[in-house]
Amino acid sequence: MLNTPRARQGMVTSPHHLASQAGLQVLRDGGTAAEAAVAVAAALAVVYPHMTGIGGDAFWIIHEPGRDPLAIDACGAAGAAVDLDFYRRQGHAAIPWRGPLAANTVAGTIAGWEAALAVSAGWSTPLPLARILRDAIDYAEDGIVVTASQEELSRTKHAELCDVPGFRDAFLPGGQAPAEGTVLKQPALAGTLRRLAAEGLDSFYRGPLAAAIAAGLAQAGSPVTADDLARHRAHRVTPLTTRVGAAQLFNFPPPTQGLASLMILALFDRLGVREAEGFDHIHGLVESTKQAFLVRDREVGDPAYMRKPAQEFLDPALLDELAGRIDRRKALPWPQPPSAGDTVWLGVIDGQGRAVSLIQSVYFEFGSGVVLPDTGITWQNRGASFRLAEDGWNALKPGRKPFHTLNPAMALFDDGRRMVYGTMGGEGQPQTQAAVFSRYALFGQGLQAAVTAPRWLLGRTWGDQSVSLKLESRFDPALVQALREAGHDVELLEPFTSTMGHAGAIVRRPDGVLEGATDPRSDGAALGW
Repeated sequence: MLNTPRARQGMVTSPHHLASQAGLQVLRDGGTAAEAAVAVAAALAVVYPHMTGIGGDAFWIIHEPGRDPLAIDACGAAGAAVDLDFYRRQGHAAIPWRGPLAANTVAGTIAGWEAALAVSAGWSTPLPLARILRDAIDYAEDGIVVTASQEELSRTKHAELCDVPGFRDAFLPGGQAPAEGTVLKQPALAGTLRRLAAEGLDSFYRGPLAAAIAAGLAQAGSPVTADDLARHRAHRVTPLTTRVGAAQLFNFPPPTQGLASLMILALFDRLGVREAEGFDHIHGLVESTKQAFLVRDREVGDPAYMRKPAQEFLDPALLDELAGRIDRRKALPWPQPPSAGDTVWLGVIDGQGRAVSLIQSVYFEFGSGVVLPDTGITWQNRGASFRLAEDGWNALKPGRKPFHTLNPAMALFDDGRRMVYGTMGGEGQPQTQAAVFSRYALFGQGLQAAVTAPRWLLGRTWGDQSVSLKLESRFDPALVQALREAGHDVELLEPFTSTMGHAGAIVRRPDGVLEGATDPRSDGAALGW
């Protein structure tokens, strides 16, 4: 997959083709980029239930021509009763990764949809919410065709999920992982989406639906309550930004790792690499990643608890200093602990040039595994990443937001192009963003070629404990050997592997032509009209 699809009136990309079609049809029906993005996000929650859901969190970057980009923080905080004593009383030295005790933060996704649609309402007459959610409702009610990735994850995670409240009934028909190509219906989730269309999105937090959700959480044993739901709000925030090449880059502020994504590219830009795919390119980005992750792991979390604003870490003088620490020929030893996560990224640009970069997640595959029986909502386990400590980085406190790997990206070029891009993949998200952006923007590769090209991952994703430098086996053997000789702990993986995430991108040129890309490692599609 090397050819880049092009169109004029609108473009959608996501990791599942049915979700991309849902968004494209909203554009064709006169919807905006934000309305199409909600349609895609809702459809993905149904057709890719192992990757995302309405019981998770989301982060948006939205750009309207002539205005500065804005960001929407739709991240839920820990419940009011979620504190150290809560876990200590139950004999836990760490928060469980699965089950009701991992479902300890409010799900912020739906509030993010509502905030994005409020922005969109200023652009044109809104489409009815029932229209935006139509395809997601239909897929949940009529059934989805199970993908290979859903079958694989249902099978490999069976032991840790099969006894979690609600999971077996929702996702293990007959007690077994559903086979690829079979049909899986989600009637309870269809009912919830219908209720959202009828009652409004705020009902998820402060309406009749919220009461049903709170009852389901209590029945499952989650500490999140109706009061926690009622307190939740999505917030507009200012994106982080930095200059790279001939573009101004934007990414999401804390509690996400968007700072690391921007730092990697800003540090690499300072190395003056002139050629793609060689040692200087790959080694330079990997070493830039290490410097950025050292800052991220020391500093980034809930912004209310950070020692200084994240934008200050993008000060040019500090970036110059960090770039000077990079050895152009040798690898910095890397024993750093990695972060996991399963996620979807999607992008939309409409015919008026309004652009959305959106990432939505339940954290691990199927999140906590808790599926609320009456609503069909799979609840996230993002709060399982909290440390059971009195203070310090990502320490658990009631009302605190957990550190997030999620980060949607956007770039505005000096020549008038605008680009949205991103990926799923936990620790790999900033690295894949760096690969795609550098190949396209710094070295002139085609957009689809930049996504398809072999990728790397320092650290882990998908639950892997290894911190090696993983490379897809399509890299030149001579380059692989050079990286090993430089001190990188190289591990070769399959030629195309989901370990590298499911990336995508859309670019709008100054003449209005739209270019899209989707990841051949996913079930996705980049669709335009």
